[in-house]
Amino acid sequence: MTNRRRQLANAIRFLSMDAVQRANSGHPGMPMGMADIAEVLFNDHLKHNPANPQWWDRDRFVVSNGHGSMLLYSVLHLSGYGVSLDDLKNFRQLHSPTPGHPEYGEAPGVETTTGPLGQGLANAVGMALAEKLLAARYNTDELTLVDHVTWVFAGDGCLMEGISHEVCSLAGTLGLGKLIVFYDDNGISIDGEVEGWFTDDTPARFRAYGWQVLEAVDGHNPAAIDNAIKAARGNSEQPTLICCKTTIGFGAPNKAGTADTHGAPLGDAEIAGTREALDWPYAPFEVPDEIRAGWDAREAGQGRERDWNKTWAAYRDAQPERAAEFERRMRGELPEDFKRLLASALGQMQADASKVATRKASAMALEVLGKALPEMLGGSADLTGSNNTNWSGSVDVNEDSAKGNYIYYGVREFGMTAIANGLALHGGFIPYTGTFLVFSDYARNAVRMSALIPTGAIHVYTHDSIGLGEDGPTHQPVEHLASLRLIPNLDVWRPCDKVETLAAWGAAVARRKGPTALVLTRQGLAHQPRSDEQIADIARGGYVLHEPEQGDPQAAILASGSEVGLAMAAAEALSAEGIAVRVISMPNPDLFEVQDADYRESVLPAALSARVAVEAGVSRYWRPLVGDRGRIIGIDRFGASAPAEQLFAEYGLTAERVAEAVRATLNS
Repeated sequence: MTNRRRQLANAIRFLSMDAVQRANSGHPGMPMGMADIAEVLFNDHLKHNPANPQWWDRDRFVVSNGHGSMLLYSVLHLSGYGVSLDDLKNFRQLHSPTPGHPEYGEAPGVETTTGPLGQGLANAVGMALAEKLLAARYNTDELTLVDHVTWVFAGDGCLMEGISHEVCSLAGTLGLGKLIVFYDDNGISIDGEVEGWFTDDTPARFRAYGWQVLEAVDGHNPAAIDNAIKAARGNSEQPTLICCKTTIGFGAPNKAGTADTHGAPLGDAEIAGTREALDWPYAPFEVPDEIRAGWDAREAGQGRERDWNKTWAAYRDAQPERAAEFERRMRGELPEDFKRLLASALGQMQADASKVATRKASAMALEVLGKALPEMLGGSADLTGSNNTNWSGSVDVNEDSAKGNYIYYGVREFGMTAIANGLALHGGFIPYTGTFLVFSDYARNAVRMSALIPTGAIHVYTHDSIGLGEDGPTHQPVEHLASLRLIPNLDVWRPCDKVETLAAWGAAVARRKGPTALVLTRQGLAHQPRSDEQIADIARGGYVLHEPEQGDPQAAILASGSEVGLAMAAAEALSAEGIAVRVISMPNPDLFEVQDADYRESVLPAALSARVAVEAGVSRYWRPLVGDRGRIIGIDRFGASAPAEQLFAEYGLTAERVAEAVRATLNS
């Protein structure tokens, strides 16, 4: 071990501890413990260009143990990314690009938002899978366009989280040989020494997954780290776990190796002692020029990208159509004729008056989209036949990765959703996933992360209510729809028929800056007649589906999904009594709420105060839309095991009850 390498790593240590101390908040222990690993990785192995953090063929580096964010910010600053010394000094401050946990889009070089332990690792599995699939699709015998590695830092906490089992098991099955994970095996978590609650044989566990495991690597020995990386790179068939023995808070004379360094500033006295122990006689945030020069990766990075650009130019000459498709996909752009194609398909669906479940309508939509968008990459958590998430062109990624566009995730809802986030972040894919709506709870934090990051992942949730029937309350979602709508930046669609379903899918694939949830029925739903203008207005989230034939409406019924049919039947019955009712379909109420005031007034006039909302879920969500005078018909208790028709009658979700509510509202 050379003193120079140790001093390069010490630059990370001291920038990290100084930033945490200045903020009086943060986690210095991990950056101090993993600094030697980061130094070898960034200076000898990582393929990147600080001048272009979005270079398509860069390696991806994910800090899954995101509380150690100062390690990431330090190496980005030192290697030449647009992260300034002032940014480090403003660690954890308002509007700083260096927040407490890494946030995608805040600082260049941050590949994903991490902090909820295990999810960065899951995102990385998605990134590595994206690389493998794109390489199989676009590389030729003569030209290698896609060839990069996904590197991960992960700690004990990441591996204790259940999601690590879900995604690492699948990564081994998929043979993601360009996924390399450094396990920071320091034996410490927030509560202290993990031997009291984490005694797994981690190497054996990962070997059982089908990983290559390199055990007991000295995480403070650059030569040992370098040899382990070379061994990992030499195995293209298996992902690799490098188990690095490290000391948390390395160098701190009194606190190293203890939980005291995990999540709190070291204190001035301990930092002074660490400076002396590690021979770092510099002021806070000071890094000598020769150390900065040793880290600077700008010239080497630009050279790597220049070499790749030569390959890219040759590829465009040799494979112009594939090159154009690759570029469009990596830019996240839809084909130029996509809007025309979607409009045509919507017209054809409107002409088909057949009754279908919206989960089946979703499969019909995928037939349209899958043929037009090779970037569509679907999957389901062991419910493919129920979710209808495959289509005639679906190919299992395990059977033919060059054409693979469908992932059998197994019963891994949480891992599936977080992997989809990684696929979207990598670029080149529009990932969509599937499970029952009630199991969105298993995936919820990854759904939240898809909105926070944000990614353009699409979450397909079928069996959306008590309408799934005999499986009973364990499988019947009640609160889930409203709960998903509470997540900021998540578009939630609950379409009422096949036309609204295709429109929702069209909006979802066009939305690359945020995720979408598609909430779909098991039971068949009647087709609703519409004009071209009404079809266009579906994209506004809410629109007038039915107007009374004579006179102005006296009341309005608001509904989504399967209950739109009840609203239409109630309106017809009330019309026979001389009561004029407007029916408003609300496939995406939150989207309707952000439309311009004139449009909202045209659909739901303030003067039309007699309002009834009906939806097979918790009722309180609808109160702001119907007002104090209005009535809401919903379900505020758990379901039961019975055929769907009996359940709807039992819970009062009938056209007769909707009509009664309208009459009561008008008379109130």
